[in-house]
Amino acid sequence: MGRIWKVGDNINTDLIIPGRYNVTTDHAQLAKYCLYEAYPEFSQGVQPGDILMGGHNFGCGSSREHAPTAILANHVKVVIARSFARIFYRNAVNIGLPVLVCEEAVLNSEDGHQLEVDLTSGQISNITTGKKFQSEPLDPFVARIVAAGGIINYIEANNGQLIY
Repeated sequence: MGRIWKVGDNINTDLIIPGRYNVTTDHAQLAKYCLYEAYPEFSQGVQPGDILMGGHNFGCGSSREHAPTAILANHVKVVIARSFARIFYRNAVNIGLPVLVCEEAVLNSEDGHQLEVDLTSGQISNITTGKKFQSEPLDPFVARIVAAGGIINYIEANNGQLIY
């Protein structure tokens, strides 16, 4: 179970990790400035297992992996959005950050609510309201990449092969 940190539509990669802080690959530094301008309280208050929730087109903007890395470095369990920018979605999967599309959960949940998410089934339970939602399931191949902690870990675990 985790707290929802809810943001709006079109949260771009520069809002996730502002350019002036995007000059490092140090995960602790990226975590510190994650959502620094869009949601200043996020990096100070987020706890392991919390959930980031966004509107339409979450992660639009650049193709840098720094944005999903900054979120993952804050130990966020999953990002749930109404829709994702395709490049953000792919980068998130590549580094092992779970991302789920579930418009109904976003529309019926508020910042600060408590949520339980089953990444295997895609079941989302809002503990605060008692409502349950079903996300679009991850493709089984994508789910295996995320479970392995990203594409590099997945390939290493499969002796250098991409097994679909």
